Amino acid sequence: MPEPLFPIREEEVEFSAIRAQGAGGQNVNKVSNAVHMRYKISDSSLPDTIKERLLALSDQRITADGVVVIKVQTTRSLEQNKAEAIERLQALVDSVAVLPKRRKATKPTRTSQRKRLDTKATRGTVKKLRGRISGEE
Repeated sequence: MPEPLFPIREEEVEFSAIRAQGAGGQNVNKVSNAVHMRYKISDSSLPDTIKERLLALSDQRITADGVVVIKVQTTRSLEQNKAEAIERLQALVDSVAVLPKRRKATKPTRTSQRKRLDTKATRGTVKKLRGRISGEE
């Protein structure tokens, strides 16, 4: 994994261990190994521009209060689930940190413009020929 642009500090993240959902045998009802992670964007050490971009995202993991909530229950280990939750948060921050390249506007070529007009004229004549035939009887 590449080096993160804006690393997440562990002290800014709030973890709570919860019971995992789904089937899992005898241990699933007595061991809390799923992780519920909360990260308050406004209290973080991220630059203001990154905070604004995060808050502007239309992501279901970001609440109206500006808190990122990530739930991980993929593994049986609490530590591995914590590490994966931090990785997901880091990926979210990194996706906002890099701006997409601006699209350079291009013009259609002269040949393609001419071809479009020719086919348009051809279609027009075909449609005209579908009309009533006026002639001598």
